[in-house]
Amino acid sequence: MEPLQVNIHEAKTQLSKLIQAALNGREVIIARGNKPVVRLEVLPAARKERKIGNAKGLVLNMAEDFDAPLEDFKEYME
Repeated sequence: MEPLQVNIHEAKTQLSKLIQAALNGREVIIARGNKPVVRLEVLPAARKERKIGNAKGLVLNMAEDFDAPLEDFKEYME
Protein backbone atom coordinates (compact mmCIF):
# COMPACT_ATOMS: atom_id res chain seq x y z
CA MET A 1 0.00 0.00 0.00
CA GLU A 2 1.52 3.31 -1.00
CA PRO A 3 1.72 6.21 1.46
CA LEU A 4 -1.03 8.80 1.56
CA GLN A 5 0.46 12.28 1.21
CA VAL A 6 -1.60 15.40 1.90
CA ASN A 7 -0.76 19.07 2.29
CA ILE A 8 -1.15 20.88 5.61
CA HIS A 9 -4.46 22.53 4.69
CA GLU A 10 -5.97 19.19 3.64
CA ALA A 11 -4.65 17.59 6.84
CA LYS A 12 -6.43 20.26 8.92
CA THR A 13 -9.76 19.67 7.20
CA GLN A 14 -9.54 15.85 7.14
CA LEU A 15 -7.70 15.01 10.35
CA SER A 16 -10.22 12.37 11.51
CA LYS A 17 -10.05 10.60 8.15
CA LEU A 18 -6.24 10.65 8.20
CA ILE A 19 -6.12 9.27 11.74
CA GLN A 20 -8.42 6.41 10.73
CA ALA A 21 -6.24 5.69 7.68
CA ALA A 22 -3.18 5.48 9.95
CA LEU A 23 -5.03 3.20 12.38
CA ASN A 24 -5.91 0.96 9.42
CA GLY A 25 -2.20 0.59 8.64
CA ARG A 26 -1.76 3.26 5.95
CA GLU A 27 1.31 5.50 6.11
CA VAL A 28 0.16 9.15 6.23
CA ILE A 29 2.60 11.90 5.25
CA ILE A 30 1.85 15.62 5.69
CA ALA A 31 3.67 17.93 3.29
CA ARG A 32 4.37 21.63 3.02
CA GLY A 33 4.63 22.73 -0.60
CA ASN A 34 4.83 19.11 -1.80
CA LYS A 35 7.83 18.51 0.48
CA PRO A 36 7.12 15.82 3.12
CA VAL A 37 7.62 17.22 6.62
CA VAL A 38 5.63 15.02 9.04
CA ARG A 39 4.53 11.38 9.27
CA LEU A 40 1.38 10.48 11.20
CA GLU A 41 2.24 7.48 13.36
CA VAL A 42 0.02 5.23 15.48
CA LEU A 43 1.19 4.75 19.06
CA PRO A 44 1.83 1.12 20.06
CA ALA A 45 -0.87 1.21 22.75
CA ALA A 46 -3.48 2.22 20.15
CA ARG A 47 -2.72 -0.59 17.71
CA LYS A 48 -5.30 -3.33 17.44
CA GLU A 49 -4.16 -6.55 19.02
CA ARG A 50 -4.30 -9.54 16.67
CA LYS A 51 -6.45 -12.37 17.91
CA ILE A 52 -6.03 -15.97 16.87
CA GLY A 53 -9.25 -17.43 15.54
CA ASN A 54 -10.67 -14.09 14.43
CA ALA A 55 -11.70 -15.52 11.05
CA LYS A 56 -13.97 -18.16 12.52
CA GLY A 57 -16.89 -18.79 10.20
CA LEU A 58 -15.15 -17.24 7.19
CA VAL A 59 -14.67 -20.53 5.35
CA LEU A 60 -18.13 -21.64 4.33
CA ASN A 61 -17.26 -24.55 2.06
CA MET A 62 -14.10 -26.57 1.56
CA ALA A 63 -13.68 -29.30 -1.06
CA GLU A 64 -12.96 -32.78 0.27
CA ASP A 65 -9.70 -32.93 -1.71
CA PHE A 66 -8.45 -29.40 -0.96
CA ASP A 67 -5.17 -30.74 0.44
CA ALA A 68 -4.68 -33.58 -2.05
CA PRO A 69 -1.38 -33.52 -3.96
CA LEU A 70 -1.60 -31.76 -7.32
CA GLU A 71 -0.71 -33.73 -10.45
CA ASP A 72 1.39 -30.80 -11.70
CA PHE A 73 3.72 -31.13 -8.69
CA LYS A 74 3.81 -34.93 -8.48
CA GLU A 75 7.44 -35.13 -9.70
CA TYR A 76 8.53 -32.72 -6.96
CA MET A 77 6.81 -34.73 -4.23
CA GLU A 78 8.72 -37.95 -4.94
